[in-house]
Amino acid sequence: MEFIDYYKILGITKSANEKDIKKAYRKLARKYHPDLNPDDKDAEKKFKEINEANEVLSHPENRKKYDEHGKDWQHADAFENAKKQQQHNRSQQRTQGPQFEGDYSDFFENMFGGGGFQSQGRQAQFRGQDFNAELTLELKEVYTTHKRTLTVNGKNIRITIPAGVENGEKIRINGYGSKGVNGGPNGDLYIKFHIQNHTKFKRNKDNLYTQVDLDLYTALLGGEIMVDTFNGKVKLTVKPETENETKVKLKGKGFPKYKTDNAFGDLYITYTLKIPKQLTDEEKELIKTLQKLRKI
Repeated sequence: MEFIDYYKILGITKSANEKDIKKAYRKLARKYHPDLNPDDKDAEKKFKEINEANEVLSHPENRKKYDEHGKDWQHADAFENAKKQQQHNRSQQRTQGPQFEGDYSDFFENMFGGGGFQSQGRQAQFRGQDFNAELTLELKEVYTTHKRTLTVNGKNIRITIPAGVENGEKIRINGYGSKGVNGGPNGDLYIKFHIQNHTKFKRNKDNLYTQVDLDLYTALLGGEIMVDTFNGKVKLTVKPETENETKVKLKGKGFPKYKTDNAFGDLYITYTLKIPKQLTDEEKELIKTLQKLRKI
């Protein structure tokens, strides 16, 4: 297996901290993402390398194994177990005779190169490493359940993204991690969602919050206005003498509840009273009249 310099791929040094790694990964992942580089094989290859590098370096345990074992980092646990086994066997040679012939390097060659390590007539099997990836989505995209094709280590994976998934949520795709050793089971793929919000709505779990401008006259006299919800407009009745920062709740007009069919949170609207500007002389006189009436 050819050595791959993951630090070089992400453009960082070995002294980089977790924040540096995350920043470098996100920048490169956006640049080389297949959705932004359709039919670009070089970009696709680069994207795979970036994800592989992040999988190793963004996890302290994996990074430590990589720094110590290089290209064989995925077998680090097996190395340590085999080393302990050999030490145990050597200690038994005094009374039971030799169980392994050859030096330490020969042992690992047998284990990972040739026929594999034999334990009680069976080949030792090891589960593959798990992969971790991040998927960035817009808030609008997770309002409905939809499918997305991801490319992970050269494999296209069609996944279903449930409506209402939250920022930081993780899902597991069984068997799409690293291949197992000596026929062992594959690892799993964990996808962490990063949800960006470029809407005028603020989200808190399955509830949404927004502000609506309200003109002075409607606030005083009441009336009907059209307001935006996340998936369209609705007509709303404003009560007379509505004060600034009055809050109203629209039941069921919030965000979908995660993995719950046909269930939604609520939408909370805060009215922001807008004072009219550039009054005409006539308007000023009418307001003065109103002022006098209110003082009676």
